[in-house]
Amino acid sequence: MSGPLVAGVELGGTKMVVLRARGREIVDRVTIPTTSPAETLGAGVELLTRWQAEEAFAALGIGSFGPLRLDRNAADFGHMLPTPKPGWTGANIYGVLIAALPCPAAIDTDVNGAALAEARWGAGAEADAPSDCLCYLTIGTGLGGGFALHGKALHGAMHPELGHILIRRAPGDSFAGACPFHGDCIEGLVSGPALAARFGVPGDRIAADDPRWDDVAHDIAQLVGTILLTTAARQVLIGGGVGMGRADLLDRVRAKVVAQLGGYLPFVDAGSIATIVRTPVLGDQAGPLGAVALAMDLINRQ
Repeated sequence: MSGPLVAGVELGGTKMVVLRARGREIVDRVTIPTTSPAETLGAGVELLTRWQAEEAFAALGIGSFGPLRLDRNAADFGHMLPTPKPGWTGANIYGVLIAALPCPAAIDTDVNGAALAEARWGAGAEADAPSDCLCYLTIGTGLGGGFALHGKALHGAMHPELGHILIRRAPGDSFAGACPFHGDCIEGLVSGPALAARFGVPGDRIAADDPRWDDVAHDIAQLVGTILLTTAARQVLIGGGVGMGRADLLDRVRAKVVAQLGGYLPFVDAGSIATIVRTPVLGDQAGPLGAVALAMDLINRQ
């Protein structure tokens, strides 16, 4: 392994991964449960400080669940915006993590970071999958989506907030949704907590042939179709515990995407859909490697 040593933090709704890497090779990683901001971020700072004393980092990349303030001119840059995650609204993610490290640092959403990693080292790096526009979705504790567009993460006034898109519901589906902000936005319909509310038990305890999965597949397909229609993404990668944990659900989603689009998009059909809608090539490494990608971008810009 060669190259400068970088630090990475992937902060998710249930766990935080802290790592150090050379190039894209992760040399150490530690998983910390996501509890309160003080406890979780404090444990991360302690570990990073200890590693920094052993060998200085060239850069730090932070990929965090959102929503985040990513405008560097804002007084609350790097802070968590209002979130359904109890206790985390207003948490100073960036400020706390960089306080002990005398190196450049970058912060983005965990899904934007994962999209970058997949574009460079995963699905987008395959010869038959150009990486000009790639979307990464995670479906787990929440639902988030990020984009790698021509090798860069997509930003505007904020970052993409795909989890709170309202979709056309399946006929006869009366589930009210579980999002405290919007009720039946896509996160409120298909995230892990939403599935538990919809089914009455966690989704991993529901049989694959349960007909209620049809409504879930319908909803995810509505989101995927919206992404394909609005961005012309070449690939939509579906990760997270729900996304990667049920191959049978992904097959249902693919079939429904093709049916719902009705032949309108010439690049989407029964023959191509498996290469367009798929799980991440990097698997559960996409998020941690996303933090590495953010750190490496800082070094490359110097």
